[in-house]
Amino acid sequence: MGCELRKDSKFHGHAGKINLHGEPVWLLKPDTFMNRSGQSVSSLAKYYKIPVENILVVHDELDFEPGDVRLKKGGGHAGHNGLRDIISAMGSKEFLRLRVGIGHPGNSKQVSDFVLTRPSATDRTQIGYAIDDALRVMPDLVDGNIEKAMQALHS
Repeated sequence: MGCELRKDSKFHGHAGKINLHGEPVWLLKPDTFMNRSGQSVSSLAKYYKIPVENILVVHDELDFEPGDVRLKKGGGHAGHNGLRDIISAMGSKEFLRLRVGIGHPGNSKQVSDFVLTRPSATDRTQIGYAIDDALRVMPDLVDGNIEKAMQALHS
């Protein structure tokens, strides 16, 4: 999208702004540990007065195969510590989530190492396709057509 993310200490991460369909869209990559992502997200949201229902959190999803991508509104954290912290910091779970499948190592004791390790070339390719699919529905999300975006992404 041609956006350069720049380090911004007040947001505890790298942030940038684009215009999509005439609407400002802030992009944020937290520099915090994953289990403190809420500090970063809430800082940007409070500064720009972004309502929680206008936030999209993109995160890895162990329960989906690489290349699977799903859009969801609200819900719990399902054990994801990043989501847990965002919910806590925002005081709400009513934000959108773009769940990008990364697969599962097969053993719960291997999850920490698995999510911190670079995916295989095949998995990276599949994850890249999922991201491309997600980018195609972003205009619908920005326009508030969540159901249309979900339908396009999930079919």
